Amino acid sequence: MRMPPMMFVSLIVNVVVLVPVIWGLSTGAQDVAFGVDTPARRILVAVYAAILILSALLLAWPAARSALGPGLLAVQVVYKLLTAPLLGVGHPVAMANLGIAALHAVTLAVVLR
Repeated sequence: MRMPPMMFVSLIVNVVVLVPVIWGLSTGAQDVAFGVDTPARRILVAVYAAILILSALLLAWPAARSALGPGLLAVQVVYKLLTAPLLGVGHPVAMANLGIAALHAVTLAVVLR
């Protein structure tokens, strides 16, 4: 089954962004943006790791893309949009999240039409 190009782009962006973010959160290199290590931050790493693993799985497993891809991206759009009012639009994490939310929203619009 051929993957829609926008789905491929969104899944690749997830992988490319999340690998360094998870590494940074795990090593403390992201303390400026995410704060010091706390249990809540470790939960965030687990959520990001789940998104990374599912994105990689969907890149490799064509049969699951149409069933799981839109749900993954929809959850990401909602949570990423929520970071703007919770952190402030100028926060570096919120700004990055808004860009990725826009990409994933376009992907959903194309895939679900």
